[in-house]
Amino acid sequence: QAIDASLERYGLDFVDVAYCHRPDPDTPIEETVWAMGDRVSQGKALYWGTSEWSAEDISEAAAIAEHEHLMGPLMEQPQYHMFHRDRVEREYAPLYQEIGLGLTIWSPVASGLLSGKYDNGLVPGTRASLSGMEWLKEELVGRSAQPKVDVVKKLKPMADQLGCTRAQLAIAWCLRNARVSSAITGASRREQVEENLGALEVVPKLTQDVMERLENALK
Repeated sequence: QAIDASLERYGLDFVDVAYCHRPDPDTPIEETVWAMGDRVSQGKALYWGTSEWSAEDISEAAAIAEHEHLMGPLMEQPQYHMFHRDRVEREYAPLYQEIGLGLTIWSPVASGLLSGKYDNGLVPGTRASLSGMEWLKEELVGRSAQPKVDVVKKLKPMADQLGCTRAQLAIAWCLRNARVSSAITGASRREQVEENLGALEVVPKLTQDVMERLENALK
């Protein structure tokens, strides 16, 4: 029903990829696989993927799909950035070869933290300053965030040397991972969209030497 409603709103006959956002703990994975497989077989989506699923659940879904001769999940949409990388680089590692899993990652700039926006504390008018977003405020400018802010400040001279912003550096760092097919970026202004796209020009500049320097800065 959700996919049909989305297609109607967008005025489309099908989408390239339909994502199943987070596994429903009250629904057997087999039922989810059949539901998503039906969307593919009906031509409503060419492929389907998962979002914020564990490697164990993705592997189970793929096995069920193979047994039932259905389309299995081929894409995962996880959070991935310099401060949040274990799932992409370790947990999912076996799935890249086993089922050909691809990645569309989100939050490459860590909700703005890696852009340097919060170097000097909370910025009025940002999402973290809104009522109801206290949890995000704590992540970005709370006491526990200070060590990360210190790291972000160390990235400034490196970005300057590469001729880019820290936001572009953070996005390029994600895109350099061969497992990442695309990155979802957030923007509220045209200038931010243009800045984000500039990250593509930074990727070739991330040589092995630069990556080693980044790793040292992140320690």
